[in-house]
Amino acid sequence: MRFPPTLREVLLRGRWIGMLMLCLVVAGVFAWLGQWQLERAIDSNPAPPDLTENVKPLDQVVKPGQYLDAPLVGQRTEARGSWVRGDFLVVSSRYNDGVEGYWVTGQLRIAGTAEPTSLAVAIGWAADEHAAKAAIQRLEKTADGRIVSLTGRLISDEGAVAPPQDQPDRMDRMSPAALLGFWHDTDELNVYRPYLASQKPLGGLDAISSPAPVQQSPINWLNIFYAIEWAVFAGFAFYLWYRLTKDAWEREVEEFEERSEQPRSSERENGV
Repeated sequence: MRFPPTLREVLLRGRWIGMLMLCLVVAGVFAWLGQWQLERAIDSNPAPPDLTENVKPLDQVVKPGQYLDAPLVGQRTEARGSWVRGDFLVVSSRYNDGVEGYWVTGQLRIAGTAEPTSLAVAIGWAADEHAAKAAIQRLEKTADGRIVSLTGRLISDEGAVAPPQDQPDRMDRMSPAALLGFWHDTDELNVYRPYLASQKPLGGLDAISSPAPVQQSPINWLNIFYAIEWAVFAGFAFYLWYRLTKDAWEREVEEFEERSEQPRSSERENGV
């Protein structure tokens, strides 16, 4: 008497063993990707605490034209140079401890460089535009070529945006690239991409609120989430193999039962 195949018999057939080998390869790739994500999730060489609070010379932090590396955003930096007359400008929509106001900015021509090099500086904050423009008048009197030393935090360019049509000179972003369009004497000028938020205000302005950047966790949870996803995919590969094999076994059992029922139906029809 014949019996339907068992699930174990189906699982041990060459076709499904081959499928299992393929699933092992796929799961191995997924496992490798998960391990790679885990390695990226944990920073094995995190920045020391309070790294940004040690004052460093500007040329040791970033070079002209280069982007500021993420761990160095907010780095306390010292720069030496002279103010360029006529390049003190106002940037709107600047908040100091939650209060909206204005920044006064200037072009600092860096001292001791082989080629003309400038750094955009946020000099101080004013509560209204009138006070900001009054500070510019006072700052213009100090732009006599003397070398000054400034200390502040180095911040990445915020990106330029188009000004309102009725206010073509208005700037709402602190962007050295945008300021460069208003500066004088810029032929063959090298410009730093980040800007310096001065620690000490000048020209009767208020100090810019610029706290130390928050230390980031050395663990990237997004990468850990991706690693878990790859582990789930690896498990799903085995589940898919088992499900396909079981479906094939169930079909064979159903077909066997149907074939077994046909002779019985014929016997009943013939009165046997």
